[in-house]
Amino acid sequence: MLPVVYYCDHHEIPLPKGHKFPMRKYALLRQRLQQSGLFDLQPAPLASSEQIELAHDADYVRSFLDGTLPPAMVRRIGFPWSPQLVARTLASVGSTMAASVNALRFGWSGGLAGGTHHAFRAEGSGYCIFNDVAVAIASLRASGQIRRAAVVDLDVHQGDGTAAMFEHDDDVLTISLHGRNNFPFRKQTSKIDVEFENEAADETYLGVLEWLIPRVKEFDPDIVYFQAGVDALRSDTLGRLSLTHEGLLRRDRIVTALPFPLVVTLGGGYANPIEDTVEAHASTFLTAATRPSA
Repeated sequence: MLPVVYYCDHHEIPLPKGHKFPMRKYALLRQRLQQSGLFDLQPAPLASSEQIELAHDADYVRSFLDGTLPPAMVRRIGFPWSPQLVARTLASVGSTMAASVNALRFGWSGGLAGGTHHAFRAEGSGYCIFNDVAVAIASLRASGQIRRAAVVDLDVHQGDGTAAMFEHDDDVLTISLHGRNNFPFRKQTSKIDVEFENEAADETYLGVLEWLIPRVKEFDPDIVYFQAGVDALRSDTLGRLSLTHEGLLRRDRIVTALPFPLVVTLGGGYANPIEDTVEAHASTFLTAATRPSA
């Protein structure tokens, strides 16, 4: 049985003039994984407003869905509001929710979206509108499927929204490895935060990650969420760190070897050329496909 990976078939959302967010990477990554023949790629279901409100403020959810957010909140998100953005956002959350159910049944699953870790309970930020991982955890808890969850966030930017949403929740372990001098410049408090200076390379990064893995095992979560952004790559235009493709591969092997149900979310990646980002994202999913419990 092939592992299920969900995709969001909503790539063409309106962007501001001159905007360089790499929407094309999603279609390229899907093509790359289809060519491998190793995955059951399925369209993501759309999350409902009721599901999203398990983790988010109801007024915020409804204002986004009906296009009445104040302009300042829209600017903070970074995308102009559009019906296409609503559809993609609901699919992004839905992909992580569906992958969570599959991970509990079959060992691991993932989505070619998600990892929207800058979304707070009542506002979005940094291209993130709803926090898909927070919604998925809330949904699994509400249905009695889990009690404890761990979030291993290895995007180069701190998962500030995730940290804030679970700061006082002892049953969710939030870990973020990120650049000290990068967005968000006002950091929140994860359970474990590790900040790297600019140009930090493979061995420094991987040494810290190896030190952290026993903490995840000691926590003994019912499920692990791997925010697998690849913007720590040396060629990334926003990352400021200096990991190589080999370093990211070693990172992925360490995390996907954790002996718990695993959900992989895409996270960030803004390399030039874009093929670097696509290859790094593909490598994460290909690595997950070889984990012992897959």
